[in-house]
Amino acid sequence: MQKITLPERPDWRAHAQEVGFTFADMHGEPYWDETSAYAFTLTQIENDIEDPSTELHAMCREAVAKIIASEELMTRLAIPDAHRDLVADSWRRGDPEIYGRFDLAYDGTNPAKLLEYNADTPTSLYESAAFQWQWLEDQLKAGALPEGTDQFNGIHEALVARFGDVFAPDSDLHFTAVADNPEDYGTVEAIGWAAREAGLGAHYCDLDKIGLSDDGHFLDDQDRRIAVLFKLYPWEDLLRDNYAAHIQGCLFLEPAWKALLSNKGLLPVLWQMFEGHPNLLPAFFEADVADALAGRGPAAPACADAFDRAAAELAEAHVRKPILSREGASVTIHQSGKVIEQSQNADYAEHPRIVQAYAPLPTFDGFRPVIGSWIVGETCAGIGIREDRSRITQDLSRFKPHYIVA
Repeated sequence: MQKITLPERPDWRAHAQEVGFTFADMHGEPYWDETSAYAFTLTQIENDIEDPSTELHAMCREAVAKIIASEELMTRLAIPDAHRDLVADSWRRGDPEIYGRFDLAYDGTNPAKLLEYNADTPTSLYESAAFQWQWLEDQLKAGALPEGTDQFNGIHEALVARFGDVFAPDSDLHFTAVADNPEDYGTVEAIGWAAREAGLGAHYCDLDKIGLSDDGHFLDDQDRRIAVLFKLYPWEDLLRDNYAAHIQGCLFLEPAWKALLSNKGLLPVLWQMFEGHPNLLPAFFEADVADALAGRGPAAPACADAFDRAAAELAEAHVRKPILSREGASVTIHQSGKVIEQSQNADYAEHPRIVQAYAPLPTFDGFRPVIGSWIVGETCAGIGIREDRSRITQDLSRFKPHYIVA
């Protein structure tokens, strides 16, 4: 794994505007950055990222079965009482999943470590699936990359195939996101593009324009009934919304059971189930280990032995994350008893937290990359990379293209 300086395409910003990538620069800062790219070997991609990601997703599915069978875990993951059956039933009847994104710490040598799973409303899809592929083709054509250079990127093709597998031809799907958010719309349109290519109807409607019929069914802004809805609106918000009472009459993408995987409470559950797995970091619910970490007493009996085995690693450095948090909000990194970095965004500070061992990100030219490993259906289909000078990846972290050396 290397970071290689490359010439920018002279017209890439004009091309971005032409194809609707209007958020390539945000708030006066570059979001898409092609002044350099990350280079991998095929072995690194296949053995260290692709196969482990597919395995991690299978493990996550096992965790869903465990969580829905446990009222205690449903409580710890803050699933509202009124909608626990909704979540559990969506799993039991096999409501289909479309996509998700693992965030991995990987240095090119040691096993990739799971930082979290963005399993419900992951963004950066358009950049990963489409724009960085166009970058590769353009750089090959310009001779900036040698002939035979490839990219780990079958994301769009996998999405098309997934929609074709799940839905009958000519099925009508609806897509929604918060209005006037170019990044969210870009993600939704990337999904809709794949659905249309699969032969499905794909109708977009702003989230705030979705209404209810007299008999309680969702309607779009043209009063058409919504039978299937892809929503870029997180389950933790939807389950606390007044509209949650009407969910049963509509198939949601992602399904309600994904609320369990997009929750950082998943991480201690995975560690409990698969302790020592090379792609996992020790993780615990903070309430169970706070006294032990502070030297005030033992860990909770249910995890005391596991905590003892991880105590030295956690004491050296760990991260505290709210179970519900996005873009690094309310995350703190602790090393040798001191906070060495914390997010300036405290939007999720009121939620219970988990404690996870700290996996330092590698540093390239002062930037720290996180691998976004995309799952489509149940398998890994490609990656995108975001980097930041901060140890905590945030909403304005830069997106970097990648390639596989020939």
